[in-house]
Amino acid sequence: MENNLTKSYVNPLIERYASREMSFFFSPDCKFTTWRKLWIALAESEMELGLPVTSAQIEEMKQHIDNIDYEMVRSIEAKTRHDVMSHVHAFGAACPRAKPIIHLGATSAFVTDNTDLIQMREAALLLLRRLTPLLETLKKFAFTYKDLATLGFTHFQPAQCTTVGKRACLWLFDLSMDFEALSQFASNLQFRGVKGTTGTQASFLNLFNNDHEKVKKLDSMVAEKMGFEKSLPVTGQTYSRKIDAQIAATLSGLAQTLHKFANDIRLLQHLKEIEEPFGKNQVGSSAMAYKRNPMRSERLTALCRYIISLSISPAMTAAEQWFERTLDDSANKRLSIPEAFLAADAALILALNICDGLVVYPKVIEQHLQSELPFMATENIIMEEVKKGGDRQSLHEKIRVHSMEASRQVKEKGLPNDLLERIAADKTISLNKDDLDKLLNASNFTGRSSRQTVEFIGEYIDPLIKSGKKYGPVEKIDPGV
Repeated sequence: MENNLTKSYVNPLIERYASREMSFFFSPDCKFTTWRKLWIALAESEMELGLPVTSAQIEEMKQHIDNIDYEMVRSIEAKTRHDVMSHVHAFGAACPRAKPIIHLGATSAFVTDNTDLIQMREAALLLLRRLTPLLETLKKFAFTYKDLATLGFTHFQPAQCTTVGKRACLWLFDLSMDFEALSQFASNLQFRGVKGTTGTQASFLNLFNNDHEKVKKLDSMVAEKMGFEKSLPVTGQTYSRKIDAQIAATLSGLAQTLHKFANDIRLLQHLKEIEEPFGKNQVGSSAMAYKRNPMRSERLTALCRYIISLSISPAMTAAEQWFERTLDDSANKRLSIPEAFLAADAALILALNICDGLVVYPKVIEQHLQSELPFMATENIIMEEVKKGGDRQSLHEKIRVHSMEASRQVKEKGLPNDLLERIAADKTISLNKDDLDKLLNASNFTGRSSRQTVEFIGEYIDPLIKSGKKYGPVEKIDPGV
């Protein structure tokens, strides 16, 4: 039998990268069972507020949350061209007693928008559960290497020294900003609620005979039943699409952080100072057997670039909405929001895998450091010589000449940096080789790097990790290929 699956496009985010858990949040089963739960919450609340809805009708609806007849839905939608009404009819067919009160007073956005908000909140909470172990893993890495001096770079040119642990704190700080932004979004997200066709609640005011307090109560009751403390104070037919733009921007911010981290790892792997994990049987190249390519970090940058590119669509959609709503948002958000979450999920899985297996090569780091350290030590050398009575301006010129010649030896002839030997051989300078070697202790050039790492972790990262534990554990996933 022909396998039709091989003849249709398969989304790599589903097939290769994102977790089943994140994929489920945006699946038909999750979406349409949530619609049914919303109709039940609405009917229950209407019954509790005095409308002619019975417990038997509610119970019948509850018994049919999961058994969705998708074939019937497709058949009805082909005729009606309306996705929500096709599900209303299918639910009514499964619940004949409840059929008259399903979707009572509601508009389509009651189920579509409230479900979108529920999906986004659950997806955001999953990302927070993934962020917490990533923070914890990077924290351990930073603390382990807080004293290991390494070349700092500006413009990717050697600059003052830092430590491997302090550099990891730069990644941690950006992640902490993303954690806080995502946490704020999840905790502050409000329900669309029960707002009617243009957000005026006119249909519900009619149902409750102009009782404004009951309509307000209905709104808050449904929100509470669906796990939200508050519903939005005002809406049009839909919730403000700025909420979509906000979460897309937040996910873009996370992607920017992970992209920067992955690029740093790619550069460090080129320098042979730090490598991402490399499997025992992993093949780096089909032609070059010796290759150890940073393929995980490269994939991470690719996914992050995609997330960043997606963030513009919800922003444009929010800007393009007319008055109470237009339908040009629907097709766009069906693509951009789920895919941004799926890609972010995949990116965090990959980032944790990389961080959990980083390999550090201290000898290579030291070799690179020692090749540049003599140049960095020149100011200290001048100061030590001045303490012994030397003339600062004269010394500066001597050191400058020696530095230029040593640099020429390195760049033009490929020879080791012999600046210290040149200075030690200069009879007009009193410092000998032992004096100069003492000045070249790398820890003298890292400033407060080690202390900053300890302080930053204790004051900023540990509290975040502690707060992240409330979101619960998450399964560690192999990112695959």
